[in-house]
Amino acid sequence: MKNTNFIDISTLQKSFIYDWTYSMMVSIGLPEQVGHLMTSISLLIATLIVLLLTDFIVRKIFKSLFVKLIHKTSATWDDKLLENNVLNHLSHLVPVFLAQQLLPAIFVGFPTFTAALIKFLSILMIILVFQLFGALLKTTRDILRTSKVFVDKPLDSYLQVAQIILLFICGTIIFSVVTGNSPWSFLVSLGAASAILMLVFKDTILGFVASIQVSANDSVRVGDWVEMAKYGADGDVIQINLNNVKVQNFDKTIVSIPTHTLLTDSFKNYRGMRQFGGRRIKRAINIKISSIRYLDEDEIRSLSRIHLLAPYIKERQEEIAQYNIDVQADASMPINGRRMTNIGLFREYIERYAQNNPSIHQDRMLMIRQLAPTEHGLPLELYMFAASTEWTFYENTMANIFDHLFAAIKYFDLEVFELPASDDLREMLHNDSRHSALA
Repeated sequence: MKNTNFIDISTLQKSFIYDWTYSMMVSIGLPEQVGHLMTSISLLIATLIVLLLTDFIVRKIFKSLFVKLIHKTSATWDDKLLENNVLNHLSHLVPVFLAQQLLPAIFVGFPTFTAALIKFLSILMIILVFQLFGALLKTTRDILRTSKVFVDKPLDSYLQVAQIILLFICGTIIFSVVTGNSPWSFLVSLGAASAILMLVFKDTILGFVASIQVSANDSVRVGDWVEMAKYGADGDVIQINLNNVKVQNFDKTIVSIPTHTLLTDSFKNYRGMRQFGGRRIKRAINIKISSIRYLDEDEIRSLSRIHLLAPYIKERQEEIAQYNIDVQADASMPINGRRMTNIGLFREYIERYAQNNPSIHQDRMLMIRQLAPTEHGLPLELYMFAASTEWTFYENTMANIFDHLFAAIKYFDLEVFELPASDDLREMLHNDSRHSALA
């Protein structure tokens, strides 16, 4: 006949501790069913006390001992264990392990409840092991970041990939524990739903592939200055994750860019400039073409008082004089032969000024060139490199150079082109009215 009792008495003789406790309950006059129930409750309370004491001993004594030992060592890698709570996760495993050994023995007379309890404790142990391995992975990442080899690598992306794999393994094991089936059956059913999973995890898969290619091609590193106008990014890369890249702009705002867009969209990386050691200055002064002319002897003599130009003017005068003698140039017409111009001397002055400027990189290209004339005059472009890539240094250097050149250009009787201003229009109206009055 089928046993309909709440307690399965046939299984109660399997535990020595249970039998001894039960005999104590019967000896004090308790009925059989009540004795079994009180035995289970008593052992449960005793087990909980043991688990609490174990947890206290592990956390307060052994953990404190390990913390003191870690603080006394000169190494820094073990400090990462504390920062990522590895010892905390490890200490939680001991009480759960003891519970797995003790609690099933207490509820041996309750087979259904015992089976559910065993599954619950197994799942809890799997989760705790997952958290422990996750903390160990984070510790490994933090330790690798202290190495120069890995300081600019997307370690967060690798960490997230490892966490996803670990989560998948834990989920498979938990499914096997709950259902009682082999993990392979779960994997087979998962293969049938692979299309749906690829759709759900599309961004994650794209980010994973992009992270590998970005790392393999070394196109972006943590600390690089990148510019991506489409996403409003113009600053330093502070983190490369599986799904996004975080860029801190110079105004301290943070922009998140999908990782896979680094492969599909164009962006500018200033790492090469920093490795080069100088930042390019490429800016032009538009000279008013009508102010360009030949210089007479008095003007040349006056410009010879400029220290930077004096050696050049002397050498140039001798060269021009010898050439004009050789070709028998008619000096009565300035266009005959060769003559010095104010634009030519000004261009030479800019070059020599840059060559004597300590803020300009002298080992890099340095050139003053004329661009094609436009309706805005003749562009005289400065092409050189600042001696530092630091932003404020670069801007100050460029501003100081052009401050000086705009003030010096009048000594060469040249004019910078600019559209008519209000005072120009007033002067034109004043001249028109004066000519009308004279007429």
